[in-house]
Amino acid sequence: MNRLLKLAGLNTKLTPHSLRHTHTSLLAQAEISLPQIMERLGHKDENTTKNIYLHLTKEMKKEASQKFKKLMENL
Repeated sequence: MNRLLKLAGLNTKLTPHSLRHTHTSLLAQAEISLPQIMERLGHKDENTTKNIYLHLTKEMKKEASQKFKKLMENL
């Protein structure tokens, strides 16, 4: 894996597990449903997926902020 990470110009401290977390967050950012993400990861318990694997990306935080701003402008 180190060789592949170096070839890709990525941090060589990444692990398959850290890439799994990133993949999960990017699926959520792409608005893939929780059941679909759970199936892809092989999870039966949604709390495992939500509490351990899903992390907000910068883009998701920015989008939430923009949606809230729009809501407040329309009050």
